Amino acid sequence: MVDQAKLRDPNAEYTMRDLSAETMGLTNRRGGVRDAEITDVQTTMVDGNYPWILVRVYTDAGVVGTGESYWGGGDTAIIERMKPFLIGENPLDIDRLYEHLVQKMSGEGSISGKTISAISGIEIALHDLAGKLVELPAYQLVGGKYRDEVRIYCDCHAGDESEPESNAAEAERVVSELGYDAIKFDLDVPSGYEKDRANRHLRGPEIDHKVEIVERVCETVGDRADVAFDCHWSFTSGSAKRLARELEGYDVWWLEDPIPPENHDVQQKVTESTTTPIAVGENVYRKFGQRTLLQPQAVDIIAPDLPRVGGMRETRKIADLADMYYIPVAMHNVSSPIGTMASAQVAAAIPNSLAVEYHSYQLGWWEDLVEEDDLIREGRMEIPEEPGLGVTLDMNAVEKHMVEGEELFDEA
Repeated sequence: MVDQAKLRDPNAEYTMRDLSAETMGLTNRRGGVRDAEITDVQTTMVDGNYPWILVRVYTDAGVVGTGESYWGGGDTAIIERMKPFLIGENPLDIDRLYEHLVQKMSGEGSISGKTISAISGIEIALHDLAGKLVELPAYQLVGGKYRDEVRIYCDCHAGDESEPESNAAEAERVVSELGYDAIKFDLDVPSGYEKDRANRHLRGPEIDHKVEIVERVCETVGDRADVAFDCHWSFTSGSAKRLARELEGYDVWWLEDPIPPENHDVQQKVTESTTTPIAVGENVYRKFGQRTLLQPQAVDIIAPDLPRVGGMRETRKIADLADMYYIPVAMHNVSSPIGTMASAQVAAAIPNSLAVEYHSYQLGWWEDLVEEDDLIREGRMEIPEEPGLGVTLDMNAVEKHMVEGEELFDEA
């Protein structure tokens, strides 16, 4: 195992990319627990319906903050790499520490990808930690409250997602039995009419098949629920335009990611071509990336993923930028209860929140990861008034569901 503390930091040798407390000359005493210092950063990966990366930041005050990075490989090693940049720092300086990590990791790719996801996990943990130290809920740290509870939309998966009737039946079950009034289904599902999986082109029969799914789901739940549909960056510009236009006669909440995420000029053309609302944003990083969607109004709805985009404050900044163009925020979210609550805390603190995604309704133990019960009730998540995120990891459940080969992080 590489000792990251002894690894060379070439940036520090010939650049000014260092915002540490020592470099910035921050020596004033703050008083009491506000003088806490970070002593350790640890990670554990949980094998949920995604491999969730949980992050903990420890302090000499005996207080620990918990966060979550976007799922998948790579983040744990990057967090270990960044740990020496955090040891001894004051955890209350969230914005400075975020920028400090971005600067220190600039040579290793901190404008996007797994590096910014790893930083996001630390940033969320710092909000949980800071809230506990100063005895304030996290929403208070990002601006205060607009709502006591946040609307949750359920990402649904039918038994046979290519069958319109199967999707309609699941929509009815989720709305009538589980109590959600906001749901989402996938449209990038096999139709049986495909000729080439690689070229992204939709033939007429394929479009007809997708329209049939939309029609059956919307007819089934009627005005009892808002319904969105996800395309997962699957189609050409022309195919996306044709599909969106065919859906204009239906009450579609939004059509999500109809084209690949890299070219925002094309995205703008797709959005401008239709009255079907278009949502994009989960594969775009930081406020700088989101700006190129928001400033030209290339989306109708922005959908950042908080543990991926840069964390809680960065998502707040994105929401503020979106509000300048009167664009609402529907947060993409495939997280454990930790990342989900972080998203909900920010959603409570911004005026333009539509909803936060929930992607684990078919996972029976999702809520077991924390000690609190009934996090989502009747399609709503109530915002806790306890300090920090307001949820406490159940260490027994974390240990039970860890990815094979992982080690459980320390207790507080």
